[in-house]
Amino acid sequence: MLYDFGKLKSKTGEVEEWLKKEYAGIRTGMATPVLLDNIVVESYGSRMGIKELASVSTEDPRSIRVSPWDSSQTASIEKAITLANLGVSLRVDEKGIRVLFPELTTERRSSIVKVANGKLEEAKVSLRSARDEAWSEIQKKEKEGGMGEDDKFRLKNEMQKIIDDAAKKLEEIAAKKDREIMS
Repeated sequence: MLYDFGKLKSKTGEVEEWLKKEYAGIRTGMATPVLLDNIVVESYGSRMGIKELASVSTEDPRSIRVSPWDSSQTASIEKAITLANLGVSLRVDEKGIRVLFPELTTERRSSIVKVANGKLEEAKVSLRSARDEAWSEIQKKEKEGGMGEDDKFRLKNEMQKIIDDAAKKLEEIAAKKDREIMS
């Protein structure tokens, strides 16, 4: 085999997973516990994720219940959620914290779509970077005499097909997220 595309395929898979993870944190019309996954709380002298300090569950389509295992941590968790600037309102009661998500306006949905498109563009830049890296390796191998010019261009076409397939998957993920946000 003249060139192993395993590294390139691995990188495209990583980019796809990264985009899915980023999109999971973008709020649509529904409240999901995933939206609080990236929030870090100052607790017990260290930084911990909310899931390490409380149970997080969906109460209804527009609210999430955060129930701390140690009620003394309620204020710390409330502060962390407030500092995360998610555009939510909080209600503290005897059960813990209720995170209320406001109804999304058309204007807000449009701005969320712009953020989502920015994430897509970051993913595409990563794909182009992986493609350029693979192309450099192929050219280097050809200069060292490891392959002929015909092989180089055949490999370039094969590499571009991998990148095009990955870009198409990213576009499909983005289109699905756009529909989800706008509905």
